[in-house]
Amino acid sequence: MITVVLSWIYIFIICFLLGVGVFSLGTKLCGKKDFTAPVSLLTVLVSKKLVAYFSASGITAKVAEDLADAIGADIFEIRPEVPYTKADLNWMDKKSRSTIEMSNPDFRPAIAAKRDNMDEYDTIFVGFPIWWYVAPTIINTFLESYDLKNKTIIPFATSGSSDMGKTNEKLAPSCPGSKLLHGKVFNASSTKADLSAWVDSLNF
Repeated sequence: MITVVLSWIYIFIICFLLGVGVFSLGTKLCGKKDFTAPVSLLTVLVSKKLVAYFSASGITAKVAEDLADAIGADIFEIRPEVPYTKADLNWMDKKSRSTIEMSNPDFRPAIAAKRDNMDEYDTIFVGFPIWWYVAPTIINTFLESYDLKNKTIIPFATSGSSDMGKTNEKLAPSCPGSKLLHGKVFNASSTKADLSAWVDSLNF
């Protein structure tokens, strides 16, 4: 019995001394002017990401969900106050809602709800389908709803054949003071690995 008690006391003393040593070493390192934590740790601690998206047919929603999952970001759907119907999205109809909206670059479709903690995010990925070679104007509505100064804005889009076109040119005035990166177009078959590799290549 005495032997068991002494063994436990011995283990306690060893653990205590090791704890003091680690604490002392950490204090000395943190006191050095040139001490820096690993970059990956700093990124986790200070950077918070949001994936915000508008999806008309569900394809952009799937890509956005995969992206958020791949990079560990929060997600937010940009929902129009008045949902788009199939007829609204008929780009071949010159009188359809989407055609009328996109023919006026100053048009700003109303959004159903805002993200109330936007100040918490440093990096915002903004996803949408390509309409008429640019982002739908509801994306301008979204960007203009917040103070995005000093934030990094990264557009991503979905399309079967179009590229980003003049997307950044049309979005830049809606997010003054932010760092707007050039985005990329994905399709329905894009994988989480594709999205993760793209984000890694940005070096933002």
